[in-house]
Order: sequence, then C-alpha cells, then structure tokens
Amino acid sequence: MTSKSIATLIAAAAGSLMAASAAEAAGELNLICSADVVICEQMLGDFEKAHDVKVNMVRLSSGETYAKVRAEARNPKTDIWWGGTGDPHLQAASENLTLEYKSPMLDQLNSWAVKQAESAGHRTVGIYAGALGWGYNTELFAKKGLKDPACWADLLAPELKGEIQIANPNSSGTAYTALASLVQIMGEDKAFEYLKSLNANVSQYTKSGSAPVKAAARGEAGLGIVFMHDAVAQTAEGFPVKSVAPCEGTGYEIGSMSIIKGARNLDNAKLWYDWALKPEVQSRMKDAKSFQLPSNKSAEIPKEAPRFEDIKLIDYDFKTYGDPAKRKALLERWDREIGAIAN
Repeated sequence: MTSKSIATLIAAAAGSLMAASAAEAAGELNLICSADVVICEQMLGDFEKAHDVKVNMVRLSSGETYAKVRAEARNPKTDIWWGGTGDPHLQAASENLTLEYKSPMLDQLNSWAVKQAESAGHRTVGIYAGALGWGYNTELFAKKGLKDPACWADLLAPELKGEIQIANPNSSGTAYTALASLVQIMGEDKAFEYLKSLNANVSQYTKSGSAPVKAAARGEAGLGIVFMHDAVAQTAEGFPVKSVAPCEGTGYEIGSMSIIKGARNLDNAKLWYDWALKPEVQSRMKDAKSFQLPSNKSAEIPKEAPRFEDIKLIDYDFKTYGDPAKRKALLERWDREIGAIAN
C-alpha cells in the first residue's frame, strides 16, 4: 500500500471519528417547560433551529415539575427545567435536586435575576419576572353591572359569587405565589380568613396558573387571579380583558431555570441554559404573546409588559417562601381550610 493510500485511510478514519463525536455531542435534550405552551413551543423551535439537538419537551406546571423532579431524584429523566415561578426552583435547589452552574451570561442579567441565582447557590437563575394581579372580562362585568375590582378586598363582594377562578397552589406556582403574597400582606391567619371568604366567590380551582384568565377571556368566568402578563396576553389576543395590580400591594414571580442534578445530557443542558439567557432569545418572547420582564438587561422589554415601577410591590421574601418546610406547611393548611371546603 502506498503512503498516499495510507494517508487517505487515516484521513477517512479521522473523519468518521469526528462525525461520530459530533453526532454524540448533538444528541438530545429532555426539557420540562413550566411556562405557557405557546412560548414553550417557540423556544423549542428556535433552539432546534440554532443547534443540532433534538429537544424532548414536556409541559408541566411548576408545582407538578417540582414533584416530578423530587420523585425521580435517584434516576433523573429530565435534563433542564425552564420557566415557572421561582419558589419551586428554590425548593428544588435547597433539596440538592438541581445542579450548581454559573453561566458566562450572568454578568448580562438584571440584579434580581442574579440575586435569585446567588440565593440558591447558583442552582437556579432568573429568566423573567412578573407581578401578580388579575384580569377581568370588562364586557361581562358591564353586562352584569359589576363594580370594577381594584383591590384584594373588592374580590369578596357578594355579587362576585361564582365569578372568580384561581389555580390550586398544590399544582400551580402562580397560585402558590398568590397564597404566599397574601400571607405576607395580611399575616397568615388573616390571609386564610380572606381565602375562606374568597372561596364563596370561586367557581373553580384550576390546575394551571394561567387557565383562570383564559376562562375569563372566553366569558366562562368573570375574573381570573393570575400573573398580570398572562392577563395582558389575553388582551393582546383581542379579548375584552383588563389587568389589575391590587391597591393593597402584590407579590411577584421570578421565573427561573434549573439544570437537574444527574442530567443525562449535561452538555446540551448547559447549551440551552446559556442560550436562553441571550438578549436576542429573550427579546423573542413577546412574539409568543409572553409579556414578562426579561432578565437580560439588553433584551427588549415588550411595550405591553406591566412595569414594576407602576405597581405597588411587596418585598416578597423568596428565601422564606421558597423553603420546602414553609411551602409544605402552607399547602397543608390550604388543603385543610380551603381545599376541604372548595366548591
């Protein structure tokens, strides 16, 4: 065999090895998305266009995801968890269910997103933020002669009986944020007294956090207690929905992202993590009618996004209410005092 033939064989073998390595590096990514399904699908499509990686996505609420990640701790089937309220991400971090990772994108993020990461030992990071409030159907309210609700207290009006929907805090991060916010605004005992009174006006405790305002948009309910950006999204779709930030003050979420400890596709999980923090990626969220405040300082803020400076925000205690013991105690009390009498 000539030296030229040997060189050709060596080159071919090297090329085959490189191709095999590239295929292995591309691989797959197992993703749980806890945001609205429209932004989940847009993120998946954009990522697959930019990378030679097959994304296997499941859409679950943040409470459901936390439970799944916890149940699968010894044999993780998920690589990365994107979206959903920060409290369950912090709970997962405190239980060592997620992986410490400092993205090279950290220095481009707003301080609230970095603080979220630091409080969790860099086992999660903030990707967007949004204030809690509600959206109500203005046409339905006008038709029924109902008073426009501006404050938490207004939601207890007897004429709103059967007109309100809110999610179940066991499955929904949105509803858990509402529960924790009311406890911080009113004190725990008074908050539960409020929730018992509110129950008389609640027609349904939904599984998903955004479902209540979607029902209000369709006229199936008068009002949904949700994150304000979810109400704004219904307005942007052309529904007669008005969003409200309650006058007494309100809590907010820091939507988060975490890599699952024991991820089988760790390199691809880190690839998604860094990609999802880029300004051009976060600027695209508005195209899926997601109107949260992005965590990257250079990302475009949607003009429709409710601004924190226009809202009376409480100093939401993420550390306390992201603690698994505190969450467990509040949810058990909710089950005993509210869930047990729920309509």
